[in-house]
Amino acid sequence: MVTAVTSMGRSGLYDWLMQRVTAVILLAYFLLVGWVLIGGVDYASWKALYSQTWMRVFSLLALLSLGIHAWVGLWAVFTDYLTERLMGTTGNVLRLLAQVVCAIVMFTYVVWGIQILWGF
Repeated sequence: MVTAVTSMGRSGLYDWLMQRVTAVILLAYFLLVGWVLIGGVDYASWKALYSQTWMRVFSLLALLSLGIHAWVGLWAVFTDYLTERLMGTTGNVLRLLAQVVCAIVMFTYVVWGIQILWGF
């Protein structure tokens, strides 16, 4: 069995499942935030909402889900379109470079989001 080193999971089924689970978490989070925004919100109530531990944990879960969801999706796009067959001999190098850049950007955003949520 061949496993891709840059894949998030160990198999295509695991990546597919992670994509679906993170999508459900993101949907629930954005529906909650949308419901709060539609109901009308000012700074004091927004701050009160995000000062509660359950909302911070839920926001952290959504942030991590966004990172995982983006990584699995971008990995699929990169492995489909940045190949030796399509790009010549530099295809694998370009794919690795694109994955490294995306990993650094996603890691930076996740760390930045954690700092914003928890005030580190």
